[in-house]
Amino acid sequence: MPKGGWQEFSNTDSLQRPSGPEKQPTAKAEQVVRVQPTRGGKGGKTVTVIRGLELDPGGLKILLKKLKTRIGSGGTAKDGLIELQGDQVQIALDLLSKEGYRPKRAGG
Repeated sequence: MPKGGWQEFSNTDSLQRPSGPEKQPTAKAEQVVRVQPTRGGKGGKTVTVIRGLELDPGGLKILLKKLKTRIGSGGTAKDGLIELQGDQVQIALDLLSKEGYRPKRAGG
């Protein structure tokens, strides 16, 4: 007779963890996106960092291309962040608002 919640691992089904409800993607209007100018670790150059985007890598690259085209500057997407060269905060805020996000300026 088993004690408490102990269960013998006699089959592979007992090793599976229960799957919770699948996470639904957050709507653009509900995402709070932070746009911040920073200089840390960039050799003194100012870059604009955009955080809080819940996009797959393909969607992140599409948004990056729109931002780079609008700004006329370089940038990269890595680890769920978008980094744009230069202090491009206001332009990024305007474009993200037009795309349907709720951007907020963060930092200095």
